[in-house]
Amino acid sequence: MKTASLSGSLRESVGKKDADALRAANRVPGVLYGGASQTHFSVEEVQLNKLVFNPDVFRIELDIDGNKVNCIIQDIQFHPVTDRVTHIDCLEIIPGKPIKVDLPLRTVGQSIGVLNGGRLELNYRRVPVRGQADQLPECITVDISKLKIGSIARVRDLKVDGLDILLNESALLVAVKRTRAAMSAAAGMEDEEGEGGESGESGEGGGEE
Repeated sequence: MKTASLSGSLRESVGKKDADALRAANRVPGVLYGGASQTHFSVEEVQLNKLVFNPDVFRIELDIDGNKVNCIIQDIQFHPVTDRVTHIDCLEIIPGKPIKVDLPLRTVGQSIGVLNGGRLELNYRRVPVRGQADQLPECITVDISKLKIGSIARVRDLKVDGLDILLNESALLVAVKRTRAAMSAAAGMEDEEGEGGESGESGEGGGEE
């Protein structure tokens, strides 16, 4: 899993008024939990956005007034209108204690079905997993090179070590759908084969006469 650094400051008080003042100053309130006690802090919005609006998941070294802890962002709250981040929950990483995180799902290889005109559909952008923080990969990969039009890949087709995937093994991850273009191409090939067969039969009939 990728790593990043983030600097924060302890909150002097906790409450709606204080949180609104922080947001007005372009800071985002947050809470760190999972360790011995909870810590309320704030971070610069612009620095946080680099991690939030990013397809990757990060293991964060959070520096709160000189006290450094490793954590992951567990929950994010957004403003319903502006989509600005309004609050974050961070889970402290405890050595030896597994954590739950949603890792990006990425495909590898070129699908035979897509090369033949099919359309690739991903049912999941991220996959929930549980494992030790130091064993978490940057992403979960699924090989699509053998997928033909109409083929699918399920959770059971993933190959991961040291992780528990928190989805049913029959959950559909990726599918190669038939498109109109592919259907038209297939129909055209059938027509050509049919016409070729008819002319061949006529030729053989003429020879017998």
